[in-house]
Amino acid sequence: MITVAIVDDHPVFRDGLRAVLATLADVKTLWEAGTAAEALHLAQQSPPDVVLMDLHMPGMSGIEATRQLVAAHAGLRVLVLTMLEDDSSLLAAVRAGAHGYLVKGADRAEIGRALSAVSHGQAVFGPQVARRLLDAFATRGGRAPTSFPELTDREREVLGLLAAGLDNRTISRRLHLGEKTVRNYVSNILTKLHVTNRYEAAEIAREVGLPPGDAAGPTHWTAQNADNHRPPKTHGPP
Repeated sequence: MITVAIVDDHPVFRDGLRAVLATLADVKTLWEAGTAAEALHLAQQSPPDVVLMDLHMPGMSGIEATRQLVAAHAGLRVLVLTMLEDDSSLLAAVRAGAHGYLVKGADRAEIGRALSAVSHGQAVFGPQVARRLLDAFATRGGRAPTSFPELTDREREVLGLLAAGLDNRTISRRLHLGEKTVRNYVSNILTKLHVTNRYEAAEIAREVGLPPGDAAGPTHWTAQNADNHRPPKTHGPP
């Protein structure tokens, strides 16, 4: 019997997925969570064999939740099931420890096969996802040919500086831009990457391997930078 947990912030989707899982032999839904934080708490109490994980959720992202779940529970597998098809999300999820990646719309048979394979230690990716993943890792040592193609050149430059641990004021000085302009770029980046704050955007950039570029000079990301530039929990400007 494969025990499965569903992590998704949309109740209607969870209901539909639970109904699908109920039709699969040797599969049991152990629990459901609407946020990553709730999933981490429930996994401490009752770790499943496989977590079906959405990536875009309020608060902590599914990528960070994947990283923490895999690190905390030996043998737990994460199968991403998301609407996000971009290469940056795919690579970030894989580097976070996801064992499979399916796009929402996968049918019952595909989900069943993926759960069985992942629970036995195999890596599973949908046909289109697998092709993009192979292409990405075949170029420049695992970096996609163009990281974050959904961003403009300037937005990628700003994102690289975010990943280097720089705040808006420092970025504005490096790029000779006004702070308001930098805030607008950051807001656009958060929207396009489907994340809720600059820390998550920087995390994805580092996972994909986006270089900070010449504008960042000798600055390198460190754990201290992460602490210094982690956004407060209040809802302020990006």
